[in-house]
Amino acid sequence: MNIEQTLDPAQPARPQAKGGWHAQLPDDKDMLRAARDLTKDLAEAKGAIYWPDMLLSAGLGYACIAGAIVVDSIWAKFAVGLVGALAFYRALMFIHELTHIHKKALPGFRLGWNLLVGIPLLVPSFMYEGVHTLHHKRTQYGTIEDPEYLPLALMKPWSLPVFVLVALLAPIGLVIRFGLLVPLGAMIPPIRTLVWERASSLSINPDFRRRPPEGEIRPRVFWQELGGMLWAWTLIASVFWLGWAPVLTAGAILSLTALLNQLRTLVAHLWENEGEAMTVTAQFLDSVNVPPPGFAAEIWAPVGLRYHALHHLMPSMPYHSLPEAHRRLNRELGDGSTYQSANHPGMFTLVGRIARSTMTRGASRS
Repeated sequence: MNIEQTLDPAQPARPQAKGGWHAQLPDDKDMLRAARDLTKDLAEAKGAIYWPDMLLSAGLGYACIAGAIVVDSIWAKFAVGLVGALAFYRALMFIHELTHIHKKALPGFRLGWNLLVGIPLLVPSFMYEGVHTLHHKRTQYGTIEDPEYLPLALMKPWSLPVFVLVALLAPIGLVIRFGLLVPLGAMIPPIRTLVWERASSLSINPDFRRRPPEGEIRPRVFWQELGGMLWAWTLIASVFWLGWAPVLTAGAILSLTALLNQLRTLVAHLWENEGEAMTVTAQFLDSVNVPPPGFAAEIWAPVGLRYHALHHLMPSMPYHSLPEAHRRLNRELGDGSTYQSANHPGMFTLVGRIARSTMTRGASRS
């Protein structure tokens, strides 16, 4: 079924909703059924893939930080640092998997990831767990209650470079959060409340306020914040016995990692909704797949994120199964289908589309 077939010509045209023409696009039931029926055998998260991928990515990242510190040539520092930023970027993106895999799958992986990646990078898993799943809620995607949605395509043109470049400050902000605000919050409850509501999640919606932690995540928050605080103090103290160069080198690499992630976030959706609840098919079409044959997307959208629209159809599908799921659905649904409408050729095309929208629709807004 294609997009035109999902629109019933017998129905009278209704006024355009605030969310845009597609917000209440009827669900393509053929696509949803195929996504359910054709991928049942792909749902198991395989530790033999997760563990080596995460460990090798993190190990390469740390090796590159060490290499960038000891080499003298500025060009060598840049080359090694770029590889390190990409490696850490891939390792960091496993936080996305942690929010979706079943809690009994991959025993020890959450702990291992937090010890090796989350706490050292000051992005422990609690900053995504319990938050990212709100982005997948049927009635919250694209609304003011979605922590990971902004109508970027409808905003002013200057908002795009600001959105991307502010990510360079992430390492500094995280050191302040864990090294200063966490201990202050332990002594001053209002600060604790403010930090939790506004600075405890990897969200991009400035209106989002996080609710207090509940259930099994509460003890994890305590231990992860404690670990982050101690590590932030260690980084600050290291300046006094190692000097500024190692910390600044590591910080520059991790700033580049944050920039890469922000660029990927910029093109993860089309960002054309403005607050209205959307059907599943509308959410899918507002999201982005960048499938093969191109290889570049595997670098800037690693760990399955090049199949972001498909992920919105099947959030719990492990990243290593998404390529095969995509092949099956693409083959089954065929050319001109709703499924293929979410496929895009690459980052530059997507950035251009969003930028053009800001210069037309965004610039005309008061």
